[in-house]
Amino acid sequence: MCTRTGIVLDALGVRFRTGPGTEVVAVDDITRQIPDHHFVSIVGPSGCGKSTLLAVVAGLQKATHGTVTIDGRRVVGPDRAVGLVFQEDSTLPWKNVFDNVRFAMQIAGMGRAEQNERATETIELVGLRGFEKAFPAELSGGMRQRVALARTLALRPSVVLMDEPFAALDQQTRLLLGAEVVRIWRQTHQTVLFVTHDISEAILLSQQVWVMSYRPGRIIDVVDVDLPQDRDASIVSTPEFNRLQNRVWRSVQAESMRGFASESRVPR
Repeated sequence: MCTRTGIVLDALGVRFRTGPGTEVVAVDDITRQIPDHHFVSIVGPSGCGKSTLLAVVAGLQKATHGTVTIDGRRVVGPDRAVGLVFQEDSTLPWKNVFDNVRFAMQIAGMGRAEQNERATETIELVGLRGFEKAFPAELSGGMRQRVALARTLALRPSVVLMDEPFAALDQQTRLLLGAEVVRIWRQTHQTVLFVTHDISEAILLSQQVWVMSYRPGRIIDVVDVDLPQDRDASIVSTPEFNRLQNRVWRSVQAESMRGFASESRVPR
């Protein structure tokens, strides 16, 4: 029986060849651990390798060197124990909420009774009870993302990876939905790795925030979020929240400016 240990990154690096004799170092020598049941967010300037790192953890992108292990198993490809939620609206427009949530379980070959039971449970969990027969066109963007989250959670993965899942939503909806994600995480006890450009969102959701540098992508700061575990969106107006936000912003701002300067020197 495997002992759950969360996500372990060991000397992880990713390089992309961009032409004869040239390459880009997207991720460089990252060694970190996300303990089981923890919630970690990654922020950083555009192009720093956040999504690449997430893709490697998901088994969708091969590392150039180093390893990723999840619950003691080395990642060599996609794993049903790892759930993915992306930015794009992934709901199927011809299926109602209930059938959208059932869809991944159908693909996984689960029996119909178990599909129905899990779909009912997760729809309740994400706050969509009463909308089971609604179609995506009848839902707001935030509600459609709840459907996508429910479909992932219905498979009961031990690890959930999220890549800018609320990027298309307005700021108020992002904060409110983010607080709902925290509530769900407390109930499911999964290990979560969350990629975002939004510093407020990262602090609101996480136990720890990793700040990545501009290329090559490295972890340059690790910020422990020492806020109450039962926090909600109202905490963003407190001095404690602002202190953390300012610390993260200083690092991100410095790396963003370095990125702008570097790109301005590239011949066009």
